[in-house]
Amino acid sequence: MRYIRYAFYAALAVIFVTLALGNRQMVVLNTLPEGLRAFPGAGLVDFSIELPLYLVIFIGTLMGLVIGYLAEWLREHKHRAEAARKGGEVRKLERELKKTQAERDKDKDEVLALLDQAS
Repeated sequence: MRYIRYAFYAALAVIFVTLALGNRQMVVLNTLPEGLRAFPGAGLVDFSIELPLYLVIFIGTLMGLVIGYLAEWLREHKHRAEAARKGGEVRKLERELKKTQAERDKDKDEVLALLDQAS
């Protein structure tokens, strides 16, 4: 699975380099469309910046990946919590088993107790 992810990232890098070489022209990135700039208070969030087109594509893709990874991490939270709970239960049961075996083997000879544990 790890190699598939690395292959995907390598293919994505090749695509990004190709896009960057083909889209070097500058574009204006606005936070509001022309029609909303006339509303009162819109000046607080009205920004414009001039960036190369490939950078806008890179930032959008990066934001999509981060949002996707975050959504997946949140979706899997219940599975991780369940696995941790069951792991704690297994450790508790193993401790109880060792304690029970020790009580059972306390009257036996040490060699016989070791042989019993090995099988």
